[in-house]
Amino acid sequence: MCYLKVLIVDDDGLIRDSLKMILDLEEDIEVIATAKNGKESIDLTLKLCPDVILMDIRMPEMDGVEATKVIKDKYQHAKILILTTFKEQSYIAKAIKSGANGYILKSQRSEDIVDAVRSIYKGGNSILDSDVIDNLKGMLKEEKSDFTVDQNLSHREIEILELVAEGLSNKEIADILHLSPGTVRNYITTLLDKLSLRDRTQLAIYYLKN
Repeated sequence: MCYLKVLIVDDDGLIRDSLKMILDLEEDIEVIATAKNGKESIDLTLKLCPDVILMDIRMPEMDGVEATKVIKDKYQHAKILILTTFKEQSYIAKAIKSGANGYILKSQRSEDIVDAVRSIYKGGNSILDSDVIDNLKGMLKEEKSDFTVDQNLSHREIEILELVAEGLSNKEIADILHLSPGTVRNYITTLLDKLSLRDRTQLAIYYLKN
């Protein structure tokens, strides 16, 4: 059986152990290592090549934002899900700009955290906690847009862009619009190309800004 390999990064030993216990209960997930700071996470990522990294933000020696930047530069295959207690705009902005694939809060139910790990691994989805979304919207209203609106987007592309921004998966978007998941995936690829963006997180930010 092919396991989804996860690296847990958190300076709190109790949280590391709790997350490991939760994830190890899943038949398709294997926690291959844990780290207590960003520096350790970089070394373990390059050595073990995890599929998903659950990354805390505030840690000694090197925080999660800086570690995310380094890991994304050195090992782009890894999907990084920020898991933290902080929902302030500054933390969200720094995490997204560093290349994190998602941002959720530790207050989420354990099953939601597991679902977020699977979703990011399988579809590259950007998971944004509802509280995080609210703060992100407030942050984006205050910032000048970094993107130029592309007037060549079709009505269907704008529909899909909106649903991506809401955090829906390809299958969920396909069900709503009565399309196949493959067609949705093609639309998203086209959107990324047209807007010169990297991933679904940037698509969500683009939509909220514009």
